[in-house]
Amino acid sequence: MFVTISTTGTAGSPATDLGYLLHKHPGKAQAFSTSYGTAHVFYPEARAERCTAALLLEIDPVALVRRGKGKGRGGAPDAALAQYVNDRPYAASSLLAVALGNVFSSALRGVCQTRPERAAAPLPLRVEVPALPARGGPDLVRQLFAPLGWTVTADPVPLDTAFPEWGDSRYVRLVLKSQGLTLAEALRHLYVLLPVLDDAKHYRVSADEVDKLLRAGEGWLAGHPEQQLITSRYLSRRWSLTREAMDRLELVRLAEADDSAVEDIDNAVGAETEAEEKPTPLAVRRRDAILQALRDHGAGRVLDLGCGQGRLVQELLKDPRFTEIVGVDVSMRALAVAARRLKLDRMSERQAARVKLFQGSLAYTDSRLKGYDAAVLSEVIEHLDPPRLPALEYAVFGAARPATVLVTTPNVEYNVRWDSLPAGHVRHGDHRFEWTRAQFRTWAHTVAERHGYTVEFTPVGPDDPEVGPPTQMAVLTLSTTRTSTEKEARPA
Repeated sequence: MFVTISTTGTAGSPATDLGYLLHKHPGKAQAFSTSYGTAHVFYPEARAERCTAALLLEIDPVALVRRGKGKGRGGAPDAALAQYVNDRPYAASSLLAVALGNVFSSALRGVCQTRPERAAAPLPLRVEVPALPARGGPDLVRQLFAPLGWTVTADPVPLDTAFPEWGDSRYVRLVLKSQGLTLAEALRHLYVLLPVLDDAKHYRVSADEVDKLLRAGEGWLAGHPEQQLITSRYLSRRWSLTREAMDRLELVRLAEADDSAVEDIDNAVGAETEAEEKPTPLAVRRRDAILQALRDHGAGRVLDLGCGQGRLVQELLKDPRFTEIVGVDVSMRALAVAARRLKLDRMSERQAARVKLFQGSLAYTDSRLKGYDAAVLSEVIEHLDPPRLPALEYAVFGAARPATVLVTTPNVEYNVRWDSLPAGHVRHGDHRFEWTRAQFRTWAHTVAERHGYTVEFTPVGPDDPEVGPPTQMAVLTLSTTRTSTEKEARPA
């Protein structure tokens, strides 16, 4: 992983001043330890007429796997070999950007006590990155760097020079030239745009990444034509962080247009309102809706079918009217997490008598599930392949037959309201389907008619007049008399 920065000079302003600006002496090679290997700084040439500084990042692949915990490109948990065999040691990425920030931290801030006038002045600069991953190709490279004052050369690297018919790889050889940028500006451009082009970070993106982006993007990001793409990719498409960054960038743009300070623009809200409550998460609204429906139907003995990590079971235990609570899940790992969450090993004897956790598959009948007041299927059905739904239907409605069944599932029509959800994608990678309101109602009515239940529907979350609520809930109640259409036959 390699980058070079070159400049030219004269006898009065020698190019070797680059050593002062980078705080690295041209006469010696230096090595710096990083979390993922060793960064080497050296000068292939150092003359008054021309000086070149090189940063070589030597990656330790074992450290990368250990610290990255399988994250990032080529590090999926189901691809163990790919964690070690990948492009990370060779192609410029977020690893190189972090090394630039660590090794040249003072230069990145434009600080140079010995040559302050040189640090503040534009330099003739040439930057070369021999292997740069470019998701979006050479055109995107030019779209990102050209508006910042660079002359851009982005030559695609062929997959194999011996087989030109295979075409080009997604890597480019990048050469940037400029006469009007300071060294600090150049380094900040690289610090942000290298991981943007790579479109994959090797570390977890947290809230402080917004501050890093805005610091490095000061003076150029707010007005960049590709601001949205840069912000989204740099923050790993975390929509909440991207929205925060975009809002703050808009304040910067407005302040610059008004020739004011950001603090003067961002003063419409008083300090007393900063403590206002955040919007209630959808998961909390869903649990509240389920708890209220259970109370409305007088349920005391409740099944949580597909209980996962036990969040609903935990809420049910807080209300003494629920005298018996059973959590069922096919995953032993989820049940172990639920047991830790509930602190079953430290629970009082009286409280422990109210709750049970056991493994079970909803595709099969289970005599342990019979005789309960209510059963909850919260965000469960969409995780089953559609051909397996009849088996779940019979196991719950035909065999267990609780007096009330609550079923919640995503409303796919609402997905267009999620800014972070690409068109055509489901909300979770394990969802086998997501239904419209009409599809869910058809399924619930069919199940109710077949097994002698009545059904009502309740929106969960904000009920959008165009696309409905984010979550839809069906409340199925066992009829006192069985209808002639009820069918008890086990599904084929």
